[in-house]
Order: sequence, then structure tokens, then C-alpha cells
Amino acid sequence: MDPSGLDAPRRLSIAIDNRWGGGEMAVLDFGPPERPVDVIFAHANGFNAATYRSVLAPLSASLRIWAPDLRGHGRTTLPIRTHRRWDWRDHRDDLIALLDAVGGPPVVLSGHSMGGTSALLAAAERPERTASLVLFDPVIWSRATSLLFRLPVMRAGLYNNPLAKTARRRRSAFDSREQALAAYRGRGAFRGWPDAALTDYLSDGLLESEGGYALSATPEWEASNYAAQSHDPWRALRRYDGRTRILKAEIASTCHLATRASADGRRRVEVVPGARHLFPMTEPQVVRSALLDAAV
Repeated sequence: MDPSGLDAPRRLSIAIDNRWGGGEMAVLDFGPPERPVDVIFAHANGFNAATYRSVLAPLSASLRIWAPDLRGHGRTTLPIRTHRRWDWRDHRDDLIALLDAVGGPPVVLSGHSMGGTSALLAAAERPERTASLVLFDPVIWSRATSLLFRLPVMRAGLYNNPLAKTARRRRSAFDSREQALAAYRGRGAFRGWPDAALTDYLSDGLLESEGGYALSATPEWEASNYAAQSHDPWRALRRYDGRTRILKAEIASTCHLATRASADGRRRVEVVPGARHLFPMTEPQVVRSALLDAAV
């Protein structure tokens, strides 16, 4: 289905005020406005909700979906702090605030990569607001690695892990979105992306600044998310006992859970054949099918 023929998502601003600082969370609202929200979908590190427009828009005929810009991304104005930031509890707490604000029945909580992990952490704290979890290649290290990353002695070292170092070197300013499109097309993480997805990313990933455009997720904030790994997704998995479906990439996955299904069928971990970490942008039908199965 071509998402360009569907209504554009509405833009909402949701007030968030928690211990990490208050402001407005930008949310793209897909689907009938009179319908209760079915799904909250959180994006990956360095991206924004608009990146997934062509993934989510075809579902708007059947579902209402809220896709927020996480703290430090897109058009969200929540303040960021990188000093002595060890984990993703800020993203967790922002999603909890969004769950509390959405009203209506419990929702399917979903997300990709960092967004998926943050959704898991939030569901463990608000199981009564979470109908089920659908996670796409969430960042879940092995048990041993996760434990190691939580040791205080490891925290400073993670600041200079390869992903964080690469993020800090990222070009942050462009003369135009067209210039950025030419720079990104077919390269690095964007290899294999359709132009529609790349254009959607740039629509909120580059915001006007003095003399041009700047990344809405700064290189330093993106690096901070790569370095802050002291949260505990394994504990969250133990605490949340609702229906959970995890789809992980076959190649270079960030999800180290074994492929399996629980005896009662309430928890499934599956591999998407041939997929890499950013498969929602290259294989959007996988995301749509999983969300429809969970929400309908």
C-alpha cells in the first residue's frame, strides 16, 4: 500500500514533567482521532517518529498509533543531560508519562532498537497500561554483558565505545535537506533505504538553524545513548509477564535473546530472515504485520 495516499499524521504536543526535566514531547498521531490509541511506537537512537511514517501510515485505516519523538530527538523539547548519564531510565520514564497521558484502554507498546528496549523498561513499570509488547531488534545484550555494563567501573569506558565515538564524529550541519539527502543516500546505515524513508527521516531529523539545518538529535546525544547501557532489560523481561513478541535481525542483531516461544505462547522471540538491524525501514511489511496481529 502506498502511504502517500493516506491522511498525513496529526502533530501533537504532550506535556511531560518528570525528574529528568519538563517540556513538550512531539507525537505523530496516525489513524482515526475518535478511536482510542491502539499502539505507541518508539523509534531507534538518532532517528525520530517521522522516519517510520511510510511504515506506520498504511496501518492508519485500521489502527490509531502514537509515535513520539523521544527525548533529544525530532521536535521534542524535553531537556537533555549527558553528564553522568548511565542508562535509558529517562526514555523509560518519558514513555511511562505518555502511557499515563494517553487515556483509554491499555495499548500495544512497541519500538525499534533503543525504542524497543525503552518500551520494555516502561512496560515493566506500567503493566496495567500495556496490553502487549511488540519489539523490533531491541538492544538486549547477553546476561553476562548486561551485568558487566552495570558495573560502575565500566561506565566511563562505555563513553568511548566504537558506536559512541562514531556518533560524535557525525556531521551535524547542512545547507539544505537536499544536501543531506545526497550525502546519506545509499551510504552507511542508510544503505538499502527507499528514498521515501530517508526523506521522512530528514523532515524532522534536520531542523532549521542559523544559516542552514542541524541534526535534531545532536551527535553528542546520540553518542550518550550508545554509551548509557546500565539499565537492566533482563529484569524488565522477568517483571513484565504480558504477551511479548520480539522480532530480531538475522544479521548483526542487537538482541541476544535465544529464538524460542514460551510454553503458553505468551512470549515469542523470532528471527527475521536476511534482515539487518534497521529492517523496519527496508522490510516495513514485517512491522505492519506484527502490529496488526497484536492490536486487532
